[in-house]
Amino acid sequence: MSRTWCGRALVSAAALGMALGACSSFSDTLLATSASTSGQKQEGWPGVLDEHPSIQYAIRPTTDRVAKLNQALIDTGRSLQRDPRTGYLLPVLEALGVPVESQLLVFSKTGVQRAYTSPHNPRAIFFDESVVVAYVPGAPMIELAAHDPQQGVVFYTLDQAAGAPLTRRTGCLACHVSASTLYVPGIIVRSNTVGDDGNVLPQFGSYDVNHETPHPDRWGGWFVTSDPLALPYAQRAHTGNITFSGRGNTSNQVFVDWLNSSPETRGYLSSLSDIVALLVFDHQMHAINLLTRLNWESRVASSDDRASISGGALRGLVNELAEYLLFAGEVPPSVPLTPRPGFAERLESRTPKDRHGRSLGQLDLVNRLLRHPCSYMVYSEAFEGLPRAVKEAVYGRMIAILSGQDTPTKYARVSAEDRRAVLEILRETKPDFPGY
Repeated sequence: MSRTWCGRALVSAAALGMALGACSSFSDTLLATSASTSGQKQEGWPGVLDEHPSIQYAIRPTTDRVAKLNQALIDTGRSLQRDPRTGYLLPVLEALGVPVESQLLVFSKTGVQRAYTSPHNPRAIFFDESVVVAYVPGAPMIELAAHDPQQGVVFYTLDQAAGAPLTRRTGCLACHVSASTLYVPGIIVRSNTVGDDGNVLPQFGSYDVNHETPHPDRWGGWFVTSDPLALPYAQRAHTGNITFSGRGNTSNQVFVDWLNSSPETRGYLSSLSDIVALLVFDHQMHAINLLTRLNWESRVASSDDRASISGGALRGLVNELAEYLLFAGEVPPSVPLTPRPGFAERLESRTPKDRHGRSLGQLDLVNRLLRHPCSYMVYSEAFEGLPRAVKEAVYGRMIAILSGQDTPTKYARVSAEDRRAVLEILRETKPDFPGY
């Protein structure tokens, strides 16, 4: 099957052009492509990358967690039990093991169900390391995105009225394959300027977001809740909670109205959209897209007998992923933050500990996001699914940085003690991590 779309690049070589996607389903923040992965070309294939014979995104079976849940329901003849208040939201979260404490709230009209979304009725997003669930009270569908270790992000919907089996939606690629996602099926994340009704005001621009994005440029169109002692974050240290008039004036009235609207009585699990969960989300979504892009590029190169990672696009992607996983260039919080109860515990519980009790899932929230500056995404199925030679190359770059052999300027602020701790944790908790 062949498709065309104004924002889909024809991939004639191994890389990424810079077309800009315009719509979003689960997140509202564009992830910027870096210089190391832009402007390169892929030889011998005239089509879009997801249709390459080594990829075949639309027709190959998937093994993501939503696909497994759907198959289990079909095989057993069971069905999810509908909750009268939230429909199938709670059964879906429970079946997938996605924590309710991860809730984020997006009030911009940017998703596929934008007609149901507004500052009074924001879209609630729940997530963990490989699944995103989106829910809007009164909307006809629950939206899901699951990261398949080989095929990238796969999109599904669940009818809130019928409770039919989860349905895969390849049409989401019209927006979710773009420069924003590194031209692989992925999550779009964007900070928008929005009006009082939640509509985006494109004349004021938007910002791309990952963990390198300055906080004043983040979370436009999102609600942001935090420890009330973190006063700078209530005084325009970010762009959340506010709307803009046509003349550029700002107001936080939508946030005041939201907090006073008793959301729990209107189909929401809580009124919270925790700033710590937002920071984790910002980091993780770009990591997901990087992992998919590197996986796909290595498979395409291998099929064309171009599997060398000593140079070119693959080497650039290897270095970019390694540096991103080590939080090179991370923008730290400007004040100490406190996570929503339960969120930090759930994150830490999903990552292994070394003999000293250290984990890459432990939060810091004073000097940086994580206590030990290396992403827990090294334990993800997507990372484990990288070809062996590619994974070894990523490890090699990480070791070079952590040991001080080749430290990028944007990582130089990390102390030798912190680097050593990361190396020790990786060596004890990753069986395939090489000695150093």
